[in-house]
Amino acid sequence: MDWKLELMFAVRVVVAAVLGGFIGWERQWHGREAGVRTYASVALGSCVFALISSHIPGAEPSRLAANIVTGVGFLGAGIILRERGRTVGLTTAATIWSTAAVGTAVGFGMYLLATLTSLIIFGVLASHHFSGWKTSSGKGGEEISAANEFDSREESEG
Repeated sequence: MDWKLELMFAVRVVVAAVLGGFIGWERQWHGREAGVRTYASVALGSCVFALISSHIPGAEPSRLAANIVTGVGFLGAGIILRERGRTVGLTTAATIWSTAAVGTAVGFGMYLLATLTSLIIFGVLASHHFSGWKTSSGKGGEEISAANEFDSREESEG
């Protein structure tokens, strides 16, 4: 391989790790177990697999991309737990799975899609921490904060 191609691969891997780390930073900032290292690693690994699949002679990149989805799905299944009658870890599992898509997009050179997806994931994760994230309840006219509901559910998530 030539050095220009290798340099392009290196840039893609760094971009994937940065975007994944950005998503993980939000999780770590709010005290979740899976943070910068986990999310950066998922995006980085997905990117490398995408790069490898697109540069092996005779390989079909879509097959490896499909296997990334499956493999990270199993990782997410290990994160979801039943605890005292409650299901925890769904948000972490879903965002790790989405972060694998970010890494795969970078690996295939889809920088805009990967960046936009990262921003959307970050926004979805961060949105319930904003003070404006409130809804009204019909019971007794009391106000229920959706943020508090999400925070209490997510506190037991790992």
